[in-house]
Amino acid sequence: MNERTRTYLSGRFGEYYRRSDIEGPPASNEREWGHIPFTPGDGTTMVRHQSWFDVAGSGSITDFLAREQPRHVYHSVGRYDDPDASRMGAKGWRGADLVFDLDADHLPGVDPEATSYPEMLAACKEALFALLDFLEGDFGFTDPTVVFSGGRGYHVHVRADRVQELGRDQRDEIVEYVRGPDVAFEDLLRTETVEGLGLKNPTQKRMLPTEGGWGARVHRHLLDLVDELRELPEEEALARLQEFDGVGEGKATATLRAATDNYDQLREGNIDVHAAVVSIAKRLFEQTLAEDGAPIDEPVTTDINRLIRLPGSLHGGSGLVVTEIDRGDLDDFRPLRDAIPAQFRGNEIRVDVVDPGPTTFGGEQGFMIEGGKQAVDEALGVFLMARGRAEKVAE
Repeated sequence: MNERTRTYLSGRFGEYYRRSDIEGPPASNEREWGHIPFTPGDGTTMVRHQSWFDVAGSGSITDFLAREQPRHVYHSVGRYDDPDASRMGAKGWRGADLVFDLDADHLPGVDPEATSYPEMLAACKEALFALLDFLEGDFGFTDPTVVFSGGRGYHVHVRADRVQELGRDQRDEIVEYVRGPDVAFEDLLRTETVEGLGLKNPTQKRMLPTEGGWGARVHRHLLDLVDELRELPEEEALARLQEFDGVGEGKATATLRAATDNYDQLREGNIDVHAAVVSIAKRLFEQTLAEDGAPIDEPVTTDINRLIRLPGSLHGGSGLVVTEIDRGDLDDFRPLRDAIPAQFRGNEIRVDVVDPGPTTFGGEQGFMIEGGKQAVDEALGVFLMARGRAEKVAE
């Protein structure tokens, strides 16, 4: 990024903040604040150990941001007695939000060198829904705050009172659970006793939970498979079952019969209707652990002193808004459409594109950006410059 580009972006970021109304998170005065300015060169310098008084004083944080024109803005997940103390041990830790970070760079199956930016964002959104399923379904958090990071992923903040005093080890256990716990299949099962029905001795049956947790996820996959088998012609159903390792014609036939004759029991979680069903359930368990976890960034969640991006601020690597999203709007949220600053729309600027190629911005359809000097909409120009794909030229 050359000096003209840096000066231009800094000024336009400042103008964005002058025309914005940004509020801090709950307990803003108990948090540490930090920012990264538009400094020359490739390196970055974090200005941190600031208090709410330092960044807002008697006014608003928007005034501070308009004046400083920072490239990135952060606040701590932790709450302190003295947030501006220069040593962490002197701050007086009170508690911390439980924060999760999903970054496309860390998603399994995503190669940042081969995957386009829109594809990375789409994969990250799928991981976000998996994470929310854990937080809402397994942990019972009813109001997590979801934020598009402005870059390659999403942040989720849980600010419930019951998480504030959790230590690093407890947060690490949550990470392990969400990513996929180190458990055996039998650990997920519960045992129920079957009596009556003319039996001289009671028997026991193993049950997959249906009401929540990893056991319920396995059960959901099992029931989805059973429903699929019941819709297929017999020959196709048997072939489908034999796709599982170690399942031959005999186990496939027995499982298909159980899917028909014992459907109600399978729906209730009883896998002991036949040994072949147990074999299938074990393989679905392995598949579930491998595929259903949320690939969160572990250090972010376990770090009780972490700094996290301020919603409403601009991401200096994209020019997009760090956007808080209502839970009901997640399905329709499109980062490259909905996180574009309104202040940058509708004004043409001239840039020199140094990294031409496919681009998706402002809509669903991609397009080609040619190299060289050209006029573009300012929002696109800021995006390209922030990502290092263009430099500003004199108007």
